Amino acid sequence: MNKDIEHVKVLIIGSGPAGYTAAIYAARAGLNPVLYTGAQPGGQLTITTDVENYPGYPDGVMGPEMMEDFRKQAERFGTEVRYGLITQVDFSQMPHKVTVDDSVELIADTVIISTGASAKWLGLESESRLNGRGVSACAVCDGFFFRGQEVAIVGGGDTACEEASYLSNICKKVYMIVRRDELRASQIMQKRVLSNPKIEVLWNHETVQVLGDDEVTGVALKNNLTGEHKELSVGAFFVAIGHEPNTEVFKQFIDMDENGYIQTKPGSTKTNIPGVFACGDAQDNVYRQAVTAAGTGCMAALDAERFLAEQELA
Repeated sequence: MNKDIEHVKVLIIGSGPAGYTAAIYAARAGLNPVLYTGAQPGGQLTITTDVENYPGYPDGVMGPEMMEDFRKQAERFGTEVRYGLITQVDFSQMPHKVTVDDSVELIADTVIISTGASAKWLGLESESRLNGRGVSACAVCDGFFFRGQEVAIVGGGDTACEEASYLSNICKKVYMIVRRDELRASQIMQKRVLSNPKIEVLWNHETVQVLGDDEVTGVALKNNLTGEHKELSVGAFFVAIGHEPNTEVFKQFIDMDENGYIQTKPGSTKTNIPGVFACGDAQDNVYRQAVTAAGTGCMAALDAERFLAEQELA
């Protein structure tokens, strides 16, 4: 073994709620974890404004502030937080080899993958500009702020239908923008949406622009069949066209589903590779909440600790 290559016991890849929670647990266990933040230090919560549904913050907290608290807590117990992107891995043998920023190599007895997932966006300038000011990719996270208002959601799959149904419970009206003449969702979800009097489906429509200067005031649409343009007055615009797990770099070695989410063994964070664990949104395409990500981060650290003990590496 090359003595010049750094050797760590626990390497954590990603710095959202899952990664930082794993770091807290691993550090408290005396495992000296090293955490690489990835391209978006703090994860998706750094582009979220108010967070009111995470336990322990009775008055709510700003997403970036919350992730700064997570980082400070992880560092307090001895986690070494580094800025860098994992660009290559080799899980073919123990210990595992990882390359950072195409230049730095290190080896790790255990690896915790917490790279998260990124919401898919329409790619509109106005969508990006108003992100966090009425534009959101999570109705469960942000719908509460627009209770009693009229809102719009774009998408035609199960997620869009689920979020439209959720919004209909707290909002005055929900416009569902669908670019085709049918929904891709399961039959039961379609029935739930189409029978809901508070949801109006706008078939064959595409979003041209999200309206508003400092906050969302409406949305401009185009009818794909007639070419007609119209505007809706809404207080929020939700994008529900899917998420992309940030797992591409692991595909050669790690088992994933057809959408790229890492498959873990039931009741654990174990992957198909011994000593490699996955937590947070990189392996969760169902809940995608900060609190569930943190929970699996705890699980991953405990799984890694047990693995090291079994291998007599702790």
